[in-house]
Amino acid sequence: MKFCANLSFMFTEGKTLLERYILAKDAGFKAVESGFPFEYSLSEVKQAKENAGLQQVLINIKTGDLSKGELGVTAVPGMESKFKDMLKETIEYALALDAKKVHIMAGKLDNVNLSNWETYENNLKYAAGELARVNLLGVIEPINQHSVPQYFMSDFGKAVEIIKRINSPHLKLQLDIFHLQHICGDLSYNIKNLMPYVGHVQIAQVPNRNEPDTAGEIDYQYILQLLKASGYNDWVGLEYKPKGNTKEGLQWIWNYGYSL
Repeated sequence: MKFCANLSFMFTEGKTLLERYILAKDAGFKAVESGFPFEYSLSEVKQAKENAGLQQVLINIKTGDLSKGELGVTAVPGMESKFKDMLKETIEYALALDAKKVHIMAGKLDNVNLSNWETYENNLKYAAGELARVNLLGVIEPINQHSVPQYFMSDFGKAVEIIKRINSPHLKLQLDIFHLQHICGDLSYNIKNLMPYVGHVQIAQVPNRNEPDTAGEIDYQYILQLLKASGYNDWVGLEYKPKGNTKEGLQWIWNYGYSL
């Protein structure tokens, strides 16, 4: 099992995203993932990554104005040009960082109708084509409504239907077990059935999104073994909020019989 640190959630002991690269390295990580590095130029982020000697596994697509709560425009009619610009810039960062995966966020919407679904699917078709040109993988993630109210994509069944219709090796599912438990539960059944469509996995405890071994609803010793038994051998993103000091909280990895 290979674990990568999510720098948007972990190592907040570092004041900036750039500082978190070296903190992750010092903790023993070989790889990281993150949201889009809004505050920093491509050269700054690339230098921080290279200085730490880490692999960048994934970045999120540029999502728009975070101060307004924007989490992407993929499902927003009339914003197709903005989506294409965001995707283009994200691809530039991904290539510079040698990240092979891009999480394409859908956006938050107060009211949803058929045009949103059509726009979402058309934009994902476009994204799959653009990502294929540079051999990158796009992933879409259902996000639960408790954590992000009004997030457009919060249905694993619909996500898989869209992936199947687009039918591209450059578009898969981002399976965050935290969101899967909130949305569906029945983890053993759902993990096995979703696995053929999965391009990336993330974990966190439910409901407080802390370390996997903290008190909560999920037995992660079992879940990690199930992921392996189901054929997943890629990176597992640690997208959790450390309950205390990030490095001290990593002891669960060794307690579960794994290492960095």
